[in-house]
Formats: sequence, C-alpha cells, structure tokens
Amino acid sequence: MTNRYVTGVVAAGLFLLLCGSRVAAHHSFAVYDHTQTFTVTGTITRFQWTNPHGFLELDYRAADGSMKHYTIELTSINMLTRAGWTSRSVKPGDEIKAMVAPLLNGEPGGLLMELSFTDGRKLESPVPAPGTFKRTPEQELK
Repeated sequence: MTNRYVTGVVAAGLFLLLCGSRVAAHHSFAVYDHTQTFTVTGTITRFQWTNPHGFLELDYRAADGSMKHYTIELTSINMLTRAGWTSRSVKPGDEIKAMVAPLLNGEPGGLLMELSFTDGRKLESPVPAPGTFKRTPEQELK
C-alpha cells in the first residue's frame, strides 16, 4: 500500500465519521404518532426559542382535576420565522389550545401542528412533510 492510498482511506473515514455524527445528533419526526392528533388546552409555562427546535411547555387540567405538564416540540427557528412566528409570539401565561401529534412512547409530549389562542389568533407549525401526519377529529387530552 502506498502512503497516498492510506492517507485517502483515513481521510475518507474521518469524513464519514464526522458527517455521520452530525446526522445522528439530529432526530427525525419519526418519534411522533403520524396516525392521530390530540388537542391540549392549557397555560404556557415556558417558550423556548432555541435551535435546533423550539419548545412549548404547558400545564393542563387532567380529567381527575389534577394539573399535568406537557412538552410540545416545534420545528426549527428558521422555519417558524418563515411561517410568521417570532420570539415573542408566545409567552408564559398565555392560554392556548394546541393540536399535536403525540409521542409514540406515551410520554406527555408531542409535535405541534397548530396553536390557537383565546383571542382567536392561530399559528401554524411549518412541519416538514405535513401530509404524513393524519389530523384526526378533535380528541382532547385529559
């Protein structure tokens, strides 16, 4: 083997290793149920305008009367901005109704499809490949 060949193989291996780690660090939306949606009505406790995805944290009243916490993932800040969102679109204390695709593992979280405010405003979530998410008749999470 020549030094040139060995150097090329090592360089290619390092390239694949570095590129592969970046891809593995970013998940797809496959962790969410694409066959149904739920609505969650509650109060925003935190809005995270961060990369690679924004997040909404909210508290809602469960069927037994207790308060529960729910985490909602948003798309990227870039996509949200193109859809009309800003870092001030949502604030703690806002009363909202969110349509989400729930997590497949059953944990209290989901991917935002649509957000409605009590004043009538609506914000759409620019989810990639929106046609892969089936919007089911309104089912309130309790």
